[in-house]
Amino acid sequence: MTLYRANPKDGVAWITGGSSGLGRALAKDLARQGYAVAVTALPSDPADTLLVETAQMTGHVKSFPCDVTDEEGMARTVAAIEEDMGPIVLAVFNAGNYIATPGEHLVVRDFHRSFAVNYFGIVNGLVPVVEYMRARGRGHVVVVGSVTAYSGWPTTAAYGGTKAAINILAESLKYDFDKMNIRIQVINPGFVDTPLTEKNMLPMPGLMPVHRASRRMARGISKGGFEVTFPYHISWPLKLLGLLPRPICRIVIGLTTSWWGRPLNFDRKMPSETGRSPDQAA
Repeated sequence: MTLYRANPKDGVAWITGGSSGLGRALAKDLARQGYAVAVTALPSDPADTLLVETAQMTGHVKSFPCDVTDEEGMARTVAAIEEDMGPIVLAVFNAGNYIATPGEHLVVRDFHRSFAVNYFGIVNGLVPVVEYMRARGRGHVVVVGSVTAYSGWPTTAAYGGTKAAINILAESLKYDFDKMNIRIQVINPGFVDTPLTEKNMLPMPGLMPVHRASRRMARGISKGGFEVTFPYHISWPLKLLGLLPRPICRIVIGLTTSWWGRPLNFDRKMPSETGRSPDQAA
């Protein structure tokens, strides 16, 4: 049996983190393909302008605001989309955040928040939507990782850890999802020019415009295999670098990022005993 791949004629595409950046661009691309697209983002980050921009496209977009860290809220969102728009045949878990974690300024809350959004933000939506897909006997799930999952990079102890976990999540679930005719893909993009990467403290070789990254992502969803990664001239060398002995890998990354010559910076105010970072302290 050929494993199911989503088609706009079959139902709805649901995108989390869809009001800005890569998710927003992908929502437009899928609407152009004819999908009815459900977009989920924080209530404070409305998708109103996206709805206007896609109004004349073949498909259409509708907003279902929710915080991906809200387990019960995500279950209600899935149910609302199914009732209002129809069956979710494609679920793209794109919502994420990046919190830099330099070794001299570790904050427990930064790790909790990174995993709450990047990892459990997927799980909170994945569990309810897969129940619908399993009952129908088909579905297509996409989780968005990163090339930082291939090896450890400076300041990415939290972010890269979540993306490595996402890759293992997808690999582990694929065994049983295949039996249920639910296709799962992991997309590991390189650096994409979005508000998220503006926070990055590292050099970003091969930085892609968001519209190009979205097109590659859409093509990967419609034609790609289990892992979709781009751009090749960045992702494949990084993938191969991750296969090298760890001491060599660290040397190469340290030289590439000029991190060996970076002085430690202890000027930042230390977090309070509550575990909040200074910019989040009450």
